[in-house]
This record gives sequence, C-alpha cells and structure tokens, in this order.
Amino acid sequence: MIQNTAISSFPQDVVCLSHLRWGFVYQRPQHLLSRFARNHRVFFVEEPVPAGDGTPRMSHNVCPDTGVNIIVPQIPDGLSAATRETIQKLLLNNFLSVHEVGPYVLWYYTPMAQAFAGHLKPAITVFDCMDELSAFRGAPQEMKDREAELLRRADLVFTGGQSLYEAKVGRHQDLHAFPSSIDYSHFAQARTLMHGPDDQASIPHPRVGFAGVIDERMDADLLRRVAELRPNVHFVMIGPVVKIDPASLPQLPNVHYLGGKSYKELPSYIAGWDAAMMPFAHNESTRYISPTKTPEYLAAGKPVVSTSITDVVRPYGTQRLVRIADSPEAFALEIDNAMAVDANDPAWAERRDLFLATNSWDITFRRMRELMENRVFAKAINRMPAGGSTVRPLETAALGD
Repeated sequence: MIQNTAISSFPQDVVCLSHLRWGFVYQRPQHLLSRFARNHRVFFVEEPVPAGDGTPRMSHNVCPDTGVNIIVPQIPDGLSAATRETIQKLLLNNFLSVHEVGPYVLWYYTPMAQAFAGHLKPAITVFDCMDELSAFRGAPQEMKDREAELLRRADLVFTGGQSLYEAKVGRHQDLHAFPSSIDYSHFAQARTLMHGPDDQASIPHPRVGFAGVIDERMDADLLRRVAELRPNVHFVMIGPVVKIDPASLPQLPNVHYLGGKSYKELPSYIAGWDAAMMPFAHNESTRYISPTKTPEYLAAGKPVVSTSITDVVRPYGTQRLVRIADSPEAFALEIDNAMAVDANDPAWAERRDLFLATNSWDITFRRMRELMENRVFAKAINRMPAGGSTVRPLETAALGD
C-alpha cells in the first residue's frame, strides 16, 4: 500500500451531477455508478424539480437495488436562471457538509452543472461525456461554453463512443473512449425465456422490436415506410416518448407502442422478437451516439438491422454483426435477411458471441477505475514537498472494484 501519509487512497465518496433521472431509463450512468456503489458512497444529483410549497430543499432517497443515494433539488418556480443556480449551489454545499462527503470523486454527465458546482474542490474531476448534449433538441446556447470550461477543469474525460472521442481529440490531455458495454448475463436470459409479457403476447409474429427512448433520434418516416412495405411484420416499440409529439409517430395496424418498461423486464420482451432494429435518423443528435442497445440485442441472441450510425457501422457493421441500411426499401430487405439468414446462421452466432466475450460493463468499469487511480496518485505526487518519501503506485487489488 501507499507508504506516505501525504498521499491519500482512492476517494471513498462519488458525487455525480446528471441531466438524467436515475429511475428513467437504465443505461450508462446506472451501470457504472451501481458498480461504484458496491464499495463507495455514491450520491447521484439530478436536475431540480419544482418545490411544491415554495421551500428550497434537497430530497434524499436510496435506491434499494444498488444503494445509490438519489438527490433531487427542489426549487420554487418563477425564479431567474441565476437565482436558481445560486440556490442549487447553496443546497449542494449544505448537503455535502451535512453528510460529511469527502474526499470525493466529482463525476459530471452534464456540463450545465458547472454553474452550481464549478467552485467545488474534489479529489478528482471526471467528465463522462456519453452524448454530444449540445446537439440535442432544446439544448441551451451556453452548453458549449460550459463544456469548454469543464474540459479545462476535468482531470479525466471519458467518451461514450469512438466517434465522440474523435470529435474531442485535442481538447483534453487525458481523453479515453469507452463505447457502450453490455450486461451480458442479464440480456442473455432472452435466449431461454419461453413465456413473454401479456401486453406483447397477442402481437402476431414475425415481430421486430426496438427498446429505448423514442425521441428526435428516431426516424419516424423510415419506420412508417418500412411498416407499410412489410404489412405482415409487426413492429414492437418499447420505451417512453420524449420531446416529440406522439402523434408524429406512425399509427399503423402493425406498429405497436407498449410504453416504457423496467430494465428487469426488457429480456422478457426481447425474447419474443424475431429480430431487433435501430431506425435512427441522421441528424445532429445521432451524429456521435453509441447505442447501448446494440450489444444488448446481440446478447439476447437477436439479429439486428440499423441505419448507418457511425458507432454502429464501426465495429458492428464492419464485423458483419449488424445489418446496415438507410432507405426504407433496403431496411425492409435487411429485416427479411436478418430473420431468414442471420437467425439461422451458426457462423453469425459464433462471431456475435466472440465479440461479446470481450465487452462488458465490468471490464469498462475496471479500466475507468484504473485510470482514475493513476490520476489520483499523480495528483498526490505533485502535491508532495520536495524530498518526500518514496512511494509505490496504488494497488488496484487492495482498493477493490
């Protein structure tokens, strides 16, 4: 272990500032922070909600499945942006003090949190840039400025995919790509499940499904035309509709919207599909996405058809794991091929499982953790006075996962 009291071990607390709700859709933040929570106190700070009685405060709940502390600022409506940010800052300061948080990792998902957290002095600052948020519908103009500031402050920057990494190259000295990973055992349940959910049971086969947030990233026109081209195929859409008018989505007899489902339920739905699809639009919000659902579908044993999203084409398309098509006619044809060819092809199944064997959230988490340990150690060395004692690098095994 470390042989100098001037050098601290890895921080015991993790404070995450997120634009996403913990209970919304189980995705990258939940996978990573639930792993942190096995050995650390984790505080997941969400965006504010209105304070019903007009009194600013923090609500605090603990996720029973993971032990993650879920913190939600409650702030009165009708205040200026500057006043809201000041209140958030005061609420956060008070919460960290009362709960004796520290030393801690400050883990950002949204650059907008710089407005109320830029003054904090964590042991290490990490920006897990899972999406290009400035490209999403409704993103505020100051998003890019605050991201630039966060890139200056962060000790480490992780990106949610290879294309996003390439877009950020040169903007930070310690930048690392960590594309979407897979909880293999969870989704592999779909390979053996026999009985599906009641709300899907009456939908005829063949079924082609999508599970995820349905928003501006969905190509509604493509979905409509493909459904028209294949009237005997039934398209199952699972997930909440966000930031778009539900009426703008295709309303056809063979397109079925089942709403949002829990992470635990997803394998039972996917088990009943004959193929999976990702009919993403080509726009600014999809330019850098690395869909988590790609390896999830594959782990479930389902052949997949996607539009030519860069982080799907590389590596899934080039390794012939996912069929790629953009026009309605080509997409419909590849759905036919996925169900008739890939679903019955032992060579495709072998390629799929070999790829998945090297891709897991556990591996991703361990690699991130090692980079963070090295950065904590380097910062401690830099703080040592000249002539300090000899030290050894941090030992990962001793610190735990």
